[in-house]
Amino acid sequence: MSGETNYNSWTKAGLVQRLRELEGELRRRPEAPKPVISASAENEAPIGPGGENKKVKGTKGKRKMDPSRYSSRFIALKLAYLGKNYGGFEFQAMGNQPSIEEELWNALVKACLIFPEDERVVQFDCCEYSKCGRTDRGVSAFGQVIGLRVRSNRPLPKKRAQAEEDEVPFDDIRDELCYPRILNRLLPDDIRILAWCPSPPPDFSARFSCRERQYRYFFTQPAFAPDPTDPESPGIPKRGWLDIEAMRDAAKRYEGDNDFRNFCKIDPAKQITNFRRRIFESDIVQVQDAGSVLPYLQSQGYRPSTALDPAGPYPKVYYFHVRGSAFLWHQIRHMVAILFLVGQGLERPSLVSELLDTDKSPSRPSYVMADEVPLVLWDCIFPDLSEVDHAAADAPDRRTDCMDWIYVGEEHAPNKFGQFGVMESTWKLWRSRKMDELLSAQLLQMISQQGGAHSAKSRRPLHLQNGATNAPGVRKADVSARIFEGGNGGRLGGRYVPVMKKELLQPPGEQNDVYARRKGYADAADMRAKKRYGKECFEGRR
Repeated sequence: MSGETNYNSWTKAGLVQRLRELEGELRRRPEAPKPVISASAENEAPIGPGGENKKVKGTKGKRKMDPSRYSSRFIALKLAYLGKNYGGFEFQAMGNQPSIEEELWNALVKACLIFPEDERVVQFDCCEYSKCGRTDRGVSAFGQVIGLRVRSNRPLPKKRAQAEEDEVPFDDIRDELCYPRILNRLLPDDIRILAWCPSPPPDFSARFSCRERQYRYFFTQPAFAPDPTDPESPGIPKRGWLDIEAMRDAAKRYEGDNDFRNFCKIDPAKQITNFRRRIFESDIVQVQDAGSVLPYLQSQGYRPSTALDPAGPYPKVYYFHVRGSAFLWHQIRHMVAILFLVGQGLERPSLVSELLDTDKSPSRPSYVMADEVPLVLWDCIFPDLSEVDHAAADAPDRRTDCMDWIYVGEEHAPNKFGQFGVMESTWKLWRSRKMDELLSAQLLQMISQQGGAHSAKSRRPLHLQNGATNAPGVRKADVSARIFEGGNGGRLGGRYVPVMKKELLQPPGEQNDVYARRKGYADAADMRAKKRYGKECFEGRR
């Protein structure tokens, strides 16, 4: 029906508010027929059962700011968030979890930094909004960037002219609204505004002006609880432990300009035809001083093979570091999944090269991508493309960010270290989760010392134990394979099937054609021609 309200794009807070309004109307509805009144009169003074004006507490509307009385400016914001409790960065009307964009929208509206027609409807068209990356459910970011137009303290043009006559220049730091402080007071503690840029370059787009994105995927060594009874074979990591050098060998093979169709998820609705992406750098890096030591892992029965990882203490923390110009949908998680298979001795590093050779492997094997929670969009780089960075000659393709970021605390130190500063709120968040880690580590250590199983010889049947194959550095396929995929433990996968022997998915072109025919087109080419898909659709997610 044309008169119905479309609630699909409403925020959850807006829907709850509307529900309360409707419940309030039901409670105020008298038994006798209520006289017909105008909408404005009903909002100002609801009619009681006797026909008198009845004052209802809380019905007086919030006095709204008049946007015409304020100037605006286009800025960029750099933000960080822990994504475990969110359904992704992008707002999803029917999502089961809140999104980062919804929380940003609520804070921006509540602070009156933007003035939408209906604050309950998430629609960023009102503020020239752009975003650098669209992280998926559970994924975090420490360098996400958005651009948008917001309310400013700058005088309006007439007042500005008078101020210039009075020789009172406007200072972007001293006189402007402190956007990070305002928003951080309204956002949840696991979403923080880190910096803002008062003057982005002309025609700035947080999406298309970005020329480098950096990701990190964190994991522990050992990857999951190791079994002290697991027998060793030459060159094969014990269960739970990863061969870091083999993973590093595999990671280096991602570098360069390659076709990553076998390292992503295909979305036929996007009709992507170009899967080539340039990876500037790809490596495995150890995090120094990252976590607590578990004493039981230092004992001889639990330690890994000295040939694979001789130095303790354990556990250690590593991350897969990757820099590139752009990435496909779920590309990082697919790349990491292959690295974990290599690290467990189930595949050789050469598997990466085989999958990158799309002439020989035009279809992706149906392997499982890695867990989403350890993935972090680490940084986004916006270089000045008109200048050549000669200082980066020793680091090919490395560009310097040209954005003039004002970080929290640079404009006013208490905003960073004060009682309500960003360090205080983030410390509380860290400590609450550190206590979870500390208590679970103490429990794990206590359980490891109970009983004598940690030093007992293996009593498992021989067919459940590992054995080496003729190929060095590869674990024998057995019926008790535990596959690490980035989560909190190893998944029981039964007899392991090598990646290149798994069932093949349809090639991207066939998937695009199937989708196009389902939509009524002759094929994907016909759909692209008639829909006039933009260049960004063909090149995938940036």
